[in-house]
Amino acid sequence: MVTIQPEKAAGWDLTSAISPYLDLHMMFPLLEYVDSLIISGQTSYETNDVAVSLLRPTHMVDYAMDIYRVLHGDDAQIPLEMEEQKKKVFERLEELRTGASALDSLCRTPQEKAKLISDGKWNVKSLTEKPSLGISKDVIETYRCLGKFNFDCGDYHTARDLLENYISLFASPPPDAGDDDEEETKGQNQNSSNFGNAAMYYLTTVTKDLCHVLWGKLACEILVENWENASKALIAVKTAIEALVTSGQLTALQALEQRTWLLHWSLFVFWNNKGGLESMVELFHSERYLQAITTNAPHLLRYLTAAVLLCKRRVTKNAGPGSSSGEARRLMKDLIKVMQHCNYSDPIVEFVDCLCVKFDFESAQTKLADCEQVLSTDFFLCKQTALFMEEARVFVFENYCRIHHKIDLGALGEKLAMDQDQAERWIVDLIRNALLDAKIDSEAKCVVMGADTQSVYEQVMDRTRDLSLRSGTLALNLSNVMNEARKEKEKKARAAMEE
Repeated sequence: MVTIQPEKAAGWDLTSAISPYLDLHMMFPLLEYVDSLIISGQTSYETNDVAVSLLRPTHMVDYAMDIYRVLHGDDAQIPLEMEEQKKKVFERLEELRTGASALDSLCRTPQEKAKLISDGKWNVKSLTEKPSLGISKDVIETYRCLGKFNFDCGDYHTARDLLENYISLFASPPPDAGDDDEEETKGQNQNSSNFGNAAMYYLTTVTKDLCHVLWGKLACEILVENWENASKALIAVKTAIEALVTSGQLTALQALEQRTWLLHWSLFVFWNNKGGLESMVELFHSERYLQAITTNAPHLLRYLTAAVLLCKRRVTKNAGPGSSSGEARRLMKDLIKVMQHCNYSDPIVEFVDCLCVKFDFESAQTKLADCEQVLSTDFFLCKQTALFMEEARVFVFENYCRIHHKIDLGALGEKLAMDQDQAERWIVDLIRNALLDAKIDSEAKCVVMGADTQSVYEQVMDRTRDLSLRSGTLALNLSNVMNEARKEKEKKARAAMEE
């Protein structure tokens, strides 16, 4: 059990830095976790008081009443304004249900809906052109509003289903598109202009309004904790943002802001989904999202650093024996580059800095003790505390071995609080699992490290990895310079003719 020092823990808490980029509904799990820690003397009363203030803009009246009773006692009189708000919420909900009843009843009739889908008539144009259905564009818009209202009421499952139906009205999937053959239909989609984008629920086009619906779908999947579907929703939002930028519907500044929001929402998905850390490292290292981190959210460096340390060995193993430890080196090299451009520091980041930049092993051990407190008090990292500490110790051992040719087993055993035989067994297992090039000299009672050098193939791959991207950027910059020069020349020519 980790002993938490409140003053230190409060200084490392990122809730206030993350909260501006989260939906209000996503704040409640964070507040509940902060409440359980009682950070910096903050009592349950204070956290619940914050929760009540967050609930005011939403329609989660019953939840607000429950918290009010916790604050003021079970027998406390519920304020009249809460009762009135509850009444208005139910009236509005009934009004939206009535307005969207034609489409809602159709969605609840699987046979009729399936027939319309098979006939290629499950879209806005076909439904509104069929008078017998009683569905107009206003009805469809009311249906969307009903989904959002259910979300505001805290009914995330219903909201998700409604938004899913709404999105399907604007989608154009292949006839056999389904969950089981997603990969096949994805390739089919890419070769046909008649189908929508498989990464975006087969939407053929995307507008700002549709993008907002995709954000809502992602929020619902996160809050119902369906991490597999949340991963798909995350990709859909990411694809939609880039599509809006390409079509000129989002400015560069707006896109940067949207990417910053997506990075924060992705923390819920990546830290809970199987294989999510590898995807997280890939997203955070991509050029556009790296710009969002360094510009708007340097505090996300904590999560990138933790993810790299946790998945480093796993990535190396998955890469196969031929790649040696090249993948791990590349991950650490890329991480250190990001650290140099981020104005942020905490024990997790400082641990890597001490180990990989300063090679200060004593300071690294000190920072590692602080890391345990940071991990234990962080909502996203708390479940990974034990695994992180194990990986961090292995990382220390790996780096220590790389700068020493021979390591005395007795001395190492003393540092590890083990006898010589235990240390030898531990090191044998560690070398095998850490994929280190080393052997134990039983006669000399020491560990002998092999030369850990990159092959020519790995060196070429590292040096040319971003060559295509850099060449494209260089060509674009050159084109811009040439265009500016041409415009300037034409401007001078016109000025000379006028004179």
